[in-house]
Amino acid sequence: MTQLSEIFEALNFIQSKANFKPITGIILGTGLGALVNDVQIIHEIDYADIPHFAISTVAAHKGRLIFGKLNGVDTVIMQGRFHFYEGYTMKQVVFPVYVMKALGIDKLLISNISGSLNPNIKAGELIIINDHINLHAENPLRGKNFDELGPRFPDMSTPYDTELIHRACSIAENHEIPHHQGVYVGLQGPNLETPAEYRYLRLIGGDCVGMSTIPEVIAANHCGLRVFAISVITDEAFPAIRHKITINEIIKIAQETEPLMGKILRELV
Repeated sequence: MTQLSEIFEALNFIQSKANFKPITGIILGTGLGALVNDVQIIHEIDYADIPHFAISTVAAHKGRLIFGKLNGVDTVIMQGRFHFYEGYTMKQVVFPVYVMKALGIDKLLISNISGSLNPNIKAGELIIINDHINLHAENPLRGKNFDELGPRFPDMSTPYDTELIHRACSIAENHEIPHHQGVYVGLQGPNLETPAEYRYLRLIGGDCVGMSTIPEVIAANHCGLRVFAISVITDEAFPAIRHKITINEIIKIAQETEPLMGKILRELV
């Protein structure tokens, strides 16, 4: 079975369960699932039931595809994502992006958590991603290209939609939400980085570092979606001697900051 046929098998299953055509897709990262509380939910489908979908194995990832109205807009939300470090292939990681495109979305809003590399950006603050540096070991577009999905060599000169960035900044300013713009560096994970690696990532131009998002952004650009991404800073990776941090601390900060991120996403849809 090809990637294309798997996408349409998943699409047909979803459409048999949910008579709904979303125009916006959202991917919610670790500890950032509370946005669904603001959704007028019409359908919910567990990832485990959808053909060819992977299963979220990370803490604070519910693993559900949610269809409903967010701020009056027909939206499909991934409550939990997949990561390369979980053992999935890159094509499995980005598979839902192509399915959401086939469902009818024209823009994809992505959230994540990350560590700050920039001393001006502190834990508990938001960074609107305006570019990225891909240091993943694999590319989701590697292998046979299907022209029905997108071109063999997609342009990445503006991977994040400038109009959506401008609108998000205006929303943040209107609500007096502290925010920054910056460059996200993506690594494979799952370990956090060493002090020398943090210094290197800052040296090459990174403002924050994480283990997701970039594969999804590449796939979204490949299939012609407008992309917006926002990150909750959960820890600071710039001190000369960085203190140890646990996943529970990271999730706690993410959940505390999520309402601010949620305000931006609700209005941005």
